[in-house]
Amino acid sequence: MQSTICAIATAPGGAIGIIRVSGPMAIPFTEKIFRPLSGKPLAERKAHSLTFGHIVAQNGELIDEVLVSLFRAPHSYTGEDSTEISCHGSTYILQRVLEELIQAGCTIASPGEYTKRAFLNGKMDLSQAEAVADLIASSSAASHHMAMNQMRGEFSKELTGLRDKLLHITSLMELELDFSDHEELEFANRDELADLALHIQNVIGRLIESFHVGNAIKSGVPVAIVGETNAGKSTLLNALLNEERAIVSDIHGTTRDVIEDTLNIEGSPSASSIP
Repeated sequence: MQSTICAIATAPGGAIGIIRVSGPMAIPFTEKIFRPLSGKPLAERKAHSLTFGHIVAQNGELIDEVLVSLFRAPHSYTGEDSTEISCHGSTYILQRVLEELIQAGCTIASPGEYTKRAFLNGKMDLSQAEAVADLIASSSAASHHMAMNQMRGEFSKELTGLRDKLLHITSLMELELDFSDHEELEFANRDELADLALHIQNVIGRLIESFHVGNAIKSGVPVAIVGETNAGKSTLLNALLNEERAIVSDIHGTTRDVIEDTLNIEGSPSASSIP
């Protein structure tokens, strides 16, 4: 049986912290430490519901007042039964809740394991799984837009379309080979097949080119500002960044160290430096 995992899903320092539990025993393990303030037990509640209650340690100690979100397979991020425990953002509280979940039977999730399970359970394909990491790391409007499109399956649709066209060509070619002795039979127009093959080649070439463009959008375009001493390189850098990043002086050789910074130009990142 697949293990049931848990992990903190929010960054430290916030007022609210969320712990996500996913796996076949997510609901029973959460029930071991969660006491609803009123109403039905967690296992009897509807999916996509919120339940207010307390997290209680095995020794009876009250740890926190929380809200528990309930998701049932396959209608969850991972495709498994899942719960999300929203508690106060104290590091101590979050660690205590994790400890109680582990004692109940959960294991700590490894990095990226929730998305891995979503992929293995058919909730997303490999391209969409990669886009999750790109979305988290996006630092500009352009990189965010690109990652969102990929995560919504736009890239996957193009690949699926290419696959269908290739299968169509392959099936027609196999028919031609199987009945090659019957010259009077023609299953495909050769010119149309050649045009379709050329179209597929052009689409693949465009996708390859888009990889280089996409990499530049994600990583930024490195730009070096070079020139003679006192030519105004530091002034130009400060003007681009709209801040006093580099010291400006009439004295030659004031800027000796490499100065690097990042700016967004119409939503695209650019890494500028004075060598």
